[in-house]
Parts: sequence; C-alpha cells; structure tokens
Amino acid sequence: MFFTYLRRELRRRRKAALVVASGLALGIALVIVVDSVSSGMGRAQDKVLQSLYGLGTDMTVTKAAQASSGSTAERPRFRFDAQDDGSEEEQSTDRVMVQGFQTLASSTVGKVAGQSGVADAVGGLSLQVVKVSGEFSRGQFKQDASGGGAGGAGGAGQGGGPGGGQSPQGRVQGGGADFDVNSYSVYGTDVTEPALGPLTTSTITSGRTFKESETDAKVAVADSAYAKEKKLKTGSTVTVKDTEFEIVGIATADSGDAAANLYVPLKQAQTLGDAKDKVTTIYVKATDSQRIEGVKSAIQKNISGTTVTTSADLADTVSGSLSTASSLATGVGKWLSVVVLAAAFLVAGLLTSSAVSRRVREFGTLKALGWRSGRVTRQVIGEAVVNGLVGGVLGIALGLAGACAVTAVSPTLQAQLGGGTGGGAGGPGGLTGGGMGGPGRQAAAKTLDIALTAPVSLTTVTLAVGLAVAGGLVAGGFGGWRASRLRPADALRRVE
Repeated sequence: MFFTYLRRELRRRRKAALVVASGLALGIALVIVVDSVSSGMGRAQDKVLQSLYGLGTDMTVTKAAQASSGSTAERPRFRFDAQDDGSEEEQSTDRVMVQGFQTLASSTVGKVAGQSGVADAVGGLSLQVVKVSGEFSRGQFKQDASGGGAGGAGGAGQGGGPGGGQSPQGRVQGGGADFDVNSYSVYGTDVTEPALGPLTTSTITSGRTFKESETDAKVAVADSAYAKEKKLKTGSTVTVKDTEFEIVGIATADSGDAAANLYVPLKQAQTLGDAKDKVTTIYVKATDSQRIEGVKSAIQKNISGTTVTTSADLADTVSGSLSTASSLATGVGKWLSVVVLAAAFLVAGLLTSSAVSRRVREFGTLKALGWRSGRVTRQVIGEAVVNGLVGGVLGIALGLAGACAVTAVSPTLQAQLGGGTGGGAGGPGGLTGGGMGGPGRQAAAKTLDIALTAPVSLTTVTLAVGLAVAGGLVAGGFGGWRASRLRPADALRRVE
C-alpha cells in the first residue's frame, strides 16, 4: 500500500517533484565540482612540490644559514699559465664549489635517521661547476712612421742602440683575450638509496639509473634538457675537474624542472668538491604523515645548527595563479557550495511543506479512514526521499559533466617558486644553495605551468548520495511535521 500510494502521488505531481529534485541537483552538482577541483588543486600543488623535493620526501634538513662575514675568501679564483712562445693555445680551468658553501657532516644523516618517527634519511651534495675556457692572443707592435730610423746615418750609438739616441716610438695593436664561462650543476646522490632523493622526481628515458654497487664509480646520469643542449647520450663522456665520467642514463624531470644537470655518486661528488664526508641536504621520510611536525620539532631540538623544511613550508612559498585558484577553491568555493546546498535544502523543505498545504483535504480524508499521523508523516517523508534520490542522480550527472569539462579544458595555472633560504649563504655569481633545501636551485624565481584536472573520487560520489538522502529527509521533515498536525474535522470542512 505504501509504495502503491507513493508511486501514484509522484506521478500525479511530476512537476512539483521535478522542481524539488532540480533544486537539490544544482546544490549537489556544485559540491561535486568544487570538491573535484579542490582535489585537482591538491594534485597540482603536489606536482609543484615534487619539483623541489624528491618523490616521497616529507622534509629536508640543511645547515642553518649563517650571517655573512663579508670575507672574499670563498670567491672562485681562476689562474692560467703564461705562454712565452707566442702561441694562442686554448686554455681552460674549472672550479667546483659546494652550493651555498653550507655543509653538514655525513654523520648527521645517521643522527637524523635515528630520530623517532623517521622511516628513512639519505644525504646528498649539491655542487656548482664554473668552467672558464678560451685563449689569449698577443698584440703586434707597430712603429710610428715618424719615429726612430735616424740611427742609420748617424753611425754607432744612434738610432736606438745602447748608449745613444731615442727609442723607437709606436704602439701595440690587436691582442687580448676571448674566454667563455660555462656554469652547470652537479648533484651527488646516494646510489644505495634509490627510492629517496631528488633523482626520484625524474624518469630514466634512456640508458639506466645507478647501480647500488656504483658507490664510487665514475658514472653519471644527465638531465635530458642538459643532454640535448650539450649533445650528450648514453655512452658519452663528460669531464668535471679533470675527472672523466661516463653517461649511463638520461633522466627527464617529471615536473619539468630538474634538480641538477648531472648526477654522480655521492663519494665522487665529495671528491670533486673537496668535501669529504660532507653533505648539503638530507632528505627525510617520516613513518606517518601525521608525525611530520613532530619529527621536524625533534630534529631541530636534538640536532643543532640545522634548518628543517617540510612540504607545508614549501607550499607557503608557492605563488601565482595556482595559489590564488587554490585559495578560492578551498575558501570561497567551499563556502559557496555550502550556502547553495543549504538554500537548496531549505527550498525543497518549503516546497514540500507547501505541497502538504494543498493536500489538506486528502490527508484529512486518510485520517478519517483510519490512517494514523505517523503513517501520514512516513508517506510524506517517503515521497521527499524519492525526490531527493532523483535530485541526487541528476546532481551526480551534472557534477560529473562539470568535472569532465574542467579536465577536458585543462586550464593552465602558473606556480611561481621563489628562491629559498635553506641553502645558506650566497654562492659565486649570485648562486645560492637550495630552494628551501633543494639541490642546485638558484635564488631567482621559477615559474611552472601546471594543467588543472578535476578528478572525481568514490568518496565524492558517496558524499553526493548522502546529501541527496539528507535533502529528502529535510524536505520530508518539514512536510511530515505539517501533515501530522492536521485534524480530520478541519480537513473535511475545507472545500477544494
């Protein structure tokens, strides 16, 4: 009887039911779109942070920045051999410097790994190589037309010989120097820990990555952009500070921004940078994401002279349209969806209550025939819940369509990464160590283009179904309360 009456009443009042369902559908669709866009923003921010961090890294540890002493002892010096034979042979020299001149002892890696809540820790050394190459050319002495020459008729002691006359007059023309300065970054990575560190943000697209046995091998992995620029491929060799390395792999950065131009085993990097048993960055993975802040506090308390940077700290440094859109989605967007949904619930409740008012004679007759108030209330609530479920189906369809439209358009957002302070003092030529602890990054801001997607999760769909049922219950509650207050005598006196 309940379902028969329910079906008949819904068919008889199709327009009113469709209006209630449409109102709920719009509110639910907005919630789905905002939630999916917010999820897309989160993925985009994670992608940006991976360009600064290694994949799976929860925090980095670097040496605490020290006040500059104003000393010039750390400036690179380049010396060239004098050439007395008049040759113009090309000369070159390079200097390998620790990025930012701030290092930690390798033993610090073990101390960090021993902190409570740390699952793994690995060290790395960021280097900057400045190579100067070119040649000097001698100038040519040219005598003035009016100078010298008188000694030919004056005999000995004239014309510029020792003991008499003037020296020839003239000037040096031509000569000089032509040198090229080439700067690139080298990162020493711990090959025994391939799952942690900056190289994990890149995919090997040619050749292979390091073997765990190559802890001190003269092998290197080149970033694809640098390899293309220098025409490098697997099997090629590069020379860094008179040490020849074989390229065993080409890596393409997943985020579009590589951590370094070349990657070499950590021991080789320490030798190149004259930084034995030193690291610039320690990559840390926590046992649980909920313990990140606690691990950060423990490291800062127990290991002095360090700066700990978490993903939350890095997120604060990201600006640009991605940051603005994320703020709008999480702030204004969510509040707007809540307001619209609340309004949809209220309208649905008022429309259901109004429909009950127009059915006074019907409900009065049912009560006169023996229907109890509870049965009338359940009937009204049942109709409202069905309206809510219909609205939920429509809302889910509209929400999925909106999310698919956002993904199809894939609007491009920009994320600007400011220069970090985690790397310590400035290096040569304006270079600094590490954007917030990352290897080999420069202080100048960098901009990444991120395509926005709007993924819809099962949780979002479940939330939509719950909202649909809740909307039906809210609407049915209004109508049921109104229907339960009707008296049969009053209802039967009303003539429609």
